[in-house]
Parts: sequence; C-alpha cells; structure tokens
Amino acid sequence: MDFSPTQDQQDIRRAIERLCEPYDDAYWLERDRDGQFPEDFVKSVVEGGWLGIAMPEEVGGSGLGITEAVIMMHTISRSGAGFSGASAVHMNIFGLNPIVVFGTEEQRQRMLPPIIDGTDRACFAVTEPDSGLNTTAITTFAKRDGNGYLINGKKVWTSTAQTANRVLMLVRTTPRDECAKSTDGISLFYTDLNRDYVDVREIEKMGRKAVDSNELFIDGLPVPADDLIGEEGRGFYYLLHGLNPERMLLGAEAVGLGQAALAKAAHYAQEREVFERPIGQNQGIQHPLAADWMHLEAAFLMVMKAANLYDRGEPCAPEANAAKYLGGEAGFQACQNAVMTHGGYGYAKEFHVERYLRESMIGRIAPISPHLILNFIGERVLDLPKSY
Repeated sequence: MDFSPTQDQQDIRRAIERLCEPYDDAYWLERDRDGQFPEDFVKSVVEGGWLGIAMPEEVGGSGLGITEAVIMMHTISRSGAGFSGASAVHMNIFGLNPIVVFGTEEQRQRMLPPIIDGTDRACFAVTEPDSGLNTTAITTFAKRDGNGYLINGKKVWTSTAQTANRVLMLVRTTPRDECAKSTDGISLFYTDLNRDYVDVREIEKMGRKAVDSNELFIDGLPVPADDLIGEEGRGFYYLLHGLNPERMLLGAEAVGLGQAALAKAAHYAQEREVFERPIGQNQGIQHPLAADWMHLEAAFLMVMKAANLYDRGEPCAPEANAAKYLGGEAGFQACQNAVMTHGGYGYAKEFHVERYLRESMIGRIAPISPHLILNFIGERVLDLPKSY
C-alpha cells in the first residue's frame, strides 16, 4: 500500500496553502468577532476554480475525486481557517453530489455550473426541530400543485442560508403513515430559496460566528417539478449517497483544525519559560501534545482510506463513519490540550486557541453524533444487536 500523495495531490495542497496565506489568524479572529461571512475568502476559492474540484468536467468541474476534495478541505482548515473557512465552502464542494449522480443531464447542466462559477450559493435543509437525527420523521411536506409543488414546514441548522440563493431540501411527498417503509415517501428538491415564502432566522451559537446557522420557516414555497431530483419518494436513498463523502470531509476538517491547534501549542511550549525552563521540557506538557500528534495522524489515515475506497467505487460506510469519529475526537482533544498548554493565555482571544476549541465541537456534533457512529460500527461491523 502506497501512502505517498501523487504529484497532482501535492500540487493541490500547495496551491490551497498559497490561497490561504492572505487569510491569516488576524483575519479569522476578526470574522469571529464581527460575524461577517468571509466573502473575500470564498471569492478566492471560486476564482481558483476550486468549488468544482469533485464536479464532472462536462459541467465545468475538475473531475477529480473525494480524495482530492479531502486534501483541499484539510488544508483550508489546517491553515488556521478552521471550520470558519471550511464551512464557508463545504456544502458547495460535496452537497450537490446527488444531482451529479441522480439528476438528469438537463439538471446537471442547469444546476451545477452556477455553483462552480460562484453565481449560485447553496444551502442544505434536512434537519427539523422535532426530528433531529431521525431523518425519516421529518414532516416538511411538498404537495402537488398543478405542474409543481408547494412546500410547507420547518428546517433547522441550515448553514449559509443567510447568503444562499439556492437550497437542497429533503421533504416528504407521502405521509409517513401511508408508506410501507419509513424511508419511503421522501423526496429531494434543489430549488430557489425564495424569501417571499421562506423566513430565514439566524441562530446565535458557540463558535463559527462567520458562517451562519439558521432556522427556516417555509410557507407555501412554490417549486417547479423540474427541480425534483430523481424519482419522487426516493430522496432518502439519494441523500445516503452523499453522506459518506460528507463524513470524510468533516473528519479531514476536524483533523486540520486539531493540527493548527497543535502547532500553536508546540510553538508556545518552546517559547514560554516558567521556572527558568521552557514548559515544553516538562513531560506533563510534552506527552499530551505527542499523543495528539499520533491521534491526528491516525485519524487522517482513516480519512484517506475512506476516500480511496469511495473513489474506487467500493463500500466505505464503516471507514467513512470511523474517519468522522476519529477526526472529530482527535481534533477536539488537540484543541483542548492547546488551550491547557497556553494556561491562562489559552483563554485569551489573541492566542486563537480558544476559538479553535469552540469550533472543534462542530466536528464532534455534526452531521452525526459520535454515539450514533459507535452504534453503527457495533451493529454493521461487529454484528451486535441494535441498542436503540
């Protein structure tokens, strides 16, 4: 097994590093303070053609794999941008994969180029206030109306909806109690986020202030039938096709953030002297940071293994879930240890690690909790009884 990146992959990493250089710690600290969306950073990503890294060449993308997208998102996060930088473009890197796979040729040509060139910006509306991770319990409903549909309902934790003009939305088209299986009767639409019919309310949150999270209140949103992706009632299965890449990207971003925090901690431990010696000479400081390095490296290897399997068209759900779990846990632990290494200064915004720690919670919580990943591995890999 060859762990060496290809020349193209090395070139991608170096190019993204150069792209991120102008957006330094001061830039991301200011975005954390003022909450402004990082439009100039996103513009740089768009101008470099990077939003289409995993999109087909025939719609203007680069036609590369999830492996290359993982390298890109890991590099953005590791630059110090963390989840503020990664989340600003995350949805538009992988989120429209169901359109690539299940959309018609007309839909691919109509929907994907505007994402790649930055004309459109998409958000992803799946979770609902009363369903959480139980996606089959969603109640937002699309009712047939002439040649289209009218959608009514609520969504929550929809990122970037403040600036998005398009939405990929999962809704019911058949009531749950009329379906043979709870996963049936759910449909996927990609349509205009028409604010005449959708009230978008931002949620104040712990971290990643620059990239908004929102509640959507949808009242009679008209949607053309041409915006239905694939077959009516098959949306849940289309959604599953995009879940594994999302877990890989989240895992990579969490690892990158943890590595940014570890670099800060190691530098501080070399420079900071207490009792006439650098604190990094103390094993109480040194050992946790050394363990963090190992955990982060191991997590990234799992991310890359999962991406390699996906790009080869092989089953990868256990590896994708493990990549997200290991990345999230290792990233969080590294950020926590970075704060502790800085001592009191770790609590100060000017040293940046407290911001990293706040953002690192995203890699644990979203888009699926570590506990449900453990359930999945227990049931699907170890063949243990279902525990819930």
